[in-house]
Amino acid sequence: MDMISKLPPGIIETILCLLPIQEAARTSILSKEWRYHWIKIPKLVFDEDTFEEVSANGVEVSGWEPTFEAPNQRKKLTKRCRCFYAIFQVLLMHEGPIHEFTLSIDTDDSCVEIDQIIFHLSRKNTVKKLTLEFLWDYRLPKSLFSLHQLTDLYLIRCDVYYEPTFNGFSSLTSLWLEAVMTSKETLMHLLSNCPLLDTLYIWETTINVTDDSSIINLFECLPVIENLSIFSEVIESFAQGGVPRKLPTALIHLKYLCIESVSFIHIHGLPILGLLIRSSPNLEKLKIGILDDSFLKEAEKCYSLTVDDYSDIWLENLNELEIINMGRRMSGINVVKLILGKSPMLKKVKIFLDYYVTKDEELEITRSILYSSHASPMIKFDVKNRCNS
Repeated sequence: MDMISKLPPGIIETILCLLPIQEAARTSILSKEWRYHWIKIPKLVFDEDTFEEVSANGVEVSGWEPTFEAPNQRKKLTKRCRCFYAIFQVLLMHEGPIHEFTLSIDTDDSCVEIDQIIFHLSRKNTVKKLTLEFLWDYRLPKSLFSLHQLTDLYLIRCDVYYEPTFNGFSSLTSLWLEAVMTSKETLMHLLSNCPLLDTLYIWETTINVTDDSSIINLFECLPVIENLSIFSEVIESFAQGGVPRKLPTALIHLKYLCIESVSFIHIHGLPILGLLIRSSPNLEKLKIGILDDSFLKEAEKCYSLTVDDYSDIWLENLNELEIINMGRRMSGINVVKLILGKSPMLKKVKIFLDYYVTKDEELEITRSILYSSHASPMIKFDVKNRCNS
């Protein structure tokens, strides 16, 4: 008895969404009843790497050929061409809304196919979760800014630049920018037009300085932010006018803060951390990635600031602290001690030491931290050397 075919359409759709798109398409050969089930699934994932299948005799073949009855010449297409061929076939045949769309593919100087795909999605305008991951930089087309139903946007290794006609993503709650090239003007325009944004991840992103927007202007665009993961260099690009001690409007919704690539001897490193801590009264988890700052130029260093300048901070709701790349510098160790002494509700502390920390240094750092003053009596420590973790 065919139990699966008797399932409600919604459950069949869910099952097909869990399969790779090639496998979902292959279900069309099961029976006449199954021939068109897959063309209605709302989640489409295309990864160029999955379009390189090798047969038993070592010849690459395309998994789409039995589905679309393609001629044998299709086997001679490059992996990238097979991927685009499959995408266009699916989009041509697809019925109903597309709620999630993922494209992971290599790019070159000519990306007209990707432009066409994004344009098609903008015409359909049903996508809520969009992931675009490229191997090399690719400038996103204007049509991306017409996807007004987006709630989650993930952009990896691409260029995003200002579009004056952009009216905002009114439903966007999560934005992920990784290895993106953009400008201050673009970032400010984007963030200020996403009123519901509560999760922001900006990683290894290059910000071209095109205007004089300040750090205060940046965080004014994030009034309801709850989860923030950001590279220190991104905030530094807004620090030409200096780093204030505290934001005029507190980030009262911020519960999770991850600040990566921080140097505590950089002129803006400790001030930026202090600013965010002072301005986040409800912070529950703090994660700090410490930068190997041996390459810093002398003009970028500042030795006059000490943790004593931050004795006024108080992390009333912090219950978890994580430090990555803790080294031998006392500046980093003293920051950890400061946080321990200012966090009465702290329960978990995870410290991952730098690769170059020796066993003797590991023991010394651990003792220094464990025997420091703690505001919380219930801290559980976990100190690991990254070489052994």
